[in-house]
Amino acid sequence: MNNQIFNRTMNVDGVDIFYREAGDRKNPAILLLPGFPTSSIMFKNLMTALSDRLHLVAPDFPGFGFSAFPPKDQFEYTFRNIGALINRFTDEINLKSFTIYLHDYGAPVGLQLCINNPEKIEGIIVQNGNAYEEGVRTIWDEMREYWKNPTPEKKKKLYAFLSEEGVKWQYTAGLPEELLPTLSPELWVLDWDAMKRPGNVDMQYELNCDYKNHMELYPVYQEYFRTYQPRAIVIWGKYDPFFNAEEAACYRRDLPHAQVHMLNGSHWVLETNFDEVLMLIRDFFKKD
Repeated sequence: MNNQIFNRTMNVDGVDIFYREAGDRKNPAILLLPGFPTSSIMFKNLMTALSDRLHLVAPDFPGFGFSAFPPKDQFEYTFRNIGALINRFTDEINLKSFTIYLHDYGAPVGLQLCINNPEKIEGIIVQNGNAYEEGVRTIWDEMREYWKNPTPEKKKKLYAFLSEEGVKWQYTAGLPEELLPTLSPELWVLDWDAMKRPGNVDMQYELNCDYKNHMELYPVYQEYFRTYQPRAIVIWGKYDPFFNAEEAACYRRDLPHAQVHMLNGSHWVLETNFDEVLMLIRDFFKKD
């Protein structure tokens, strides 16, 4: 058994993409796409635990983690463009087909791959990843109002999360006190270390504003689900303060055979509920 993770960098269209890779290429593959504000580090434990039976690849998005952070005049920081770059990354490393893991920002990036390259997608794993209006109903109203009518006062209030304390809050928000010891503090320390690079907070601000374009594509994603019917498992933390728990069941509207699991955790169930998530994913890949 080989549980070694390899840390590599691939230049894609002039951008150095850092990625972690584990497992035998002969096994089924998972492309693991992280959420805000983190990187491939969120998947390290999962990669080690599954590398005996799967081939796992986890890239850092441009401007995140250990990938390059090209200036805005050289790279367009939108989910559409990041999705296109990650698609070309899969070509560069010869990853022809895979199950795609969608978490938080990984959803608007990964769903671009799904709708534009459906032949590559063998299945989807959703961990608190948004593709339905129910997920953002009410909870994102202030953000949407800011997008419609931006003012300096609203920006200061809503974008307080682009700070050292705000990054930590991304992990702890909504989590019952008894689950706080499951969180590894190096996660938000490393996230903030990457975000405090000159110009990175401004990029994060613009990328967050691009989320409205992701929301406009909900019908397109849902049509993809209905048309292609990828194997799917949805794993949700019921205390998530960023995406409503009611969204989890929405996937069954378009993917009636999808497995849906509501866990006693928050946005980061890979930290707080690792054993449960591991068991669910192992079962998802068991051969009939």
